[in-house]
Amino acid sequence: MPRPPGHGPDYQVRRQKIIDTAAELFARQGYAATSVNDLGRAVGLAKGALYYYIGSKENLLIEIQSRVMSPLLSRAREIVALDTDPLVRLRLLSESLLTTIFHRLDHIWVYEHDYRSLTGDHLHTLLGQRAEFERLVRGLLTEAVEQGTFRAMPPRLATLQFLNLHNHTYQWAKPGGRWDAAQLSREYCDTLLRGFGAPGAVLPDVEEKAAAFKRERPDLPLDPEAEWRSEPPAA
Repeated sequence: MPRPPGHGPDYQVRRQKIIDTAAELFARQGYAATSVNDLGRAVGLAKGALYYYIGSKENLLIEIQSRVMSPLLSRAREIVALDTDPLVRLRLLSESLLTTIFHRLDHIWVYEHDYRSLTGDHLHTLLGQRAEFERLVRGLLTEAVEQGTFRAMPPRLATLQFLNLHNHTYQWAKPGGRWDAAQLSREYCDTLLRGFGAPGAVLPDVEEKAAAFKRERPDLPLDPEAEWRSEPPAA
């Protein structure tokens, strides 16, 4: 089937719908158990037409992973680069991660369960993305230790504590349910920051500073899929 020049907007919209449907099927049935025919029936396309949009089943898995990691990593880098206390940046990064989890539950499920089905360069790229996100978290934790706000602790272990508290949320989170990303981030970070705190250290009012950031910089949303305009409101 010939492809239209440049793959216009209709092609991209249909392709993204296929990717999202694949994420739902893979999360419900498992990547290995879901056939291309299953996906074709779900989106109303024959196998040949489906391959026109996705290339291969493994490519679908790559696209699902990218839908999560590409915007999340981009937003994480921007948050880490902010000129504010490392604890505040940890709090903002926490909410950004949880926002992704709430928005992309099926994608996160596939990301956590099926990434090992990738091979070669694709697996190497994904593992590199995961490692970079961990480095960004570890860097903020290390900053807090160096400034005396956090007690001395193994950076790798502290990073794993942060990630473990957040990453399993997809298993029970319900969009529109009792808690949203901001509420969970507040509770998670209160637990983590107090637990990591150095004896006698006075922790900054992280919640007030995070609330001020969101109030004063609506041009810098925490949702990784929203654009950062980097234009502060006029005084």
